[in-house]
Amino acid sequence: MRIPFTQVDAFADAAFGGNPAAVMMLPSWLDDATLLRIAQENNLSETAFLVAVDGGETDFELRWFTPGDEVEMCGHATLASGHVVLSSDTTRERVRFATRHAGVLEVARDGLGYSLSLPERTPLPEALPGVVEALGVDGVVETLRHPAGYAVVVVDAAETVRGCAPDFTTLAKAGRYVVILTARGGAGETDVVSRVFVPAFAIDEDPVTGAAHAVLTPYWTEKLGRDAFVAEQASARGGRLTCRLEGDRVVLGGGCVTVIEGAFLLP
Repeated sequence: MRIPFTQVDAFADAAFGGNPAAVMMLPSWLDDATLLRIAQENNLSETAFLVAVDGGETDFELRWFTPGDEVEMCGHATLASGHVVLSSDTTRERVRFATRHAGVLEVARDGLGYSLSLPERTPLPEALPGVVEALGVDGVVETLRHPAGYAVVVVDAAETVRGCAPDFTTLAKAGRYVVILTARGGAGETDVVSRVFVPAFAIDEDPVTGAAHAVLTPYWTEKLGRDAFVAEQASARGGRLTCRLEGDRVVLGGGCVTVIEGAFLLP
């Protein structure tokens, strides 16, 4: 079985930046164990699987797998999926995906890049002692959690975010979390800086995480006193994205670059 394969650098203006994702079009759903083994073979932070839908309000069904497990929402692989679909059909302005846990997600053309609409996920204050200990950071301002599995640690300096060196073994034991470390951006064009660690899903650090910004956007729009800001995810690859709160939706903006095209040969 030959499965069309596209690797995309999402939230990137040029190759080798942002977050790589594999996008794979399937004629119908394979069993979950096979999908996970394909994701493990790809060995990227996310592999997105799409199956076309005939009629209705959506165009494709969409699921995402890390090398460790299926996830309930992934932003950068959704943006990458939208890029693949819209690049193959220049008459389309937008594409809508039906997901199993995150509702309907939409990617639309936006200037030279794309916009991605996700449900907002406002985190609430909660003590996260195991997470803070594993991060090993000082200057903690606030800790918060969202029940979808996001743990947020806010610190008082962008330099603390950039210099963090977590104990990943301990962090994985602290809970099945997407751990977000964040601070105000300080001087420059970036309003908010963050890093994202996901060792519980076999990813020590995720380069640029759209879903994390569905959590960060409602938090930081309130703190900054405005409905939009520019965010930087300060991983080694790095990425910059625009974030806007529109009611109960978060709209993220960014570019995509295709870096590999081919076929995955499934025995």
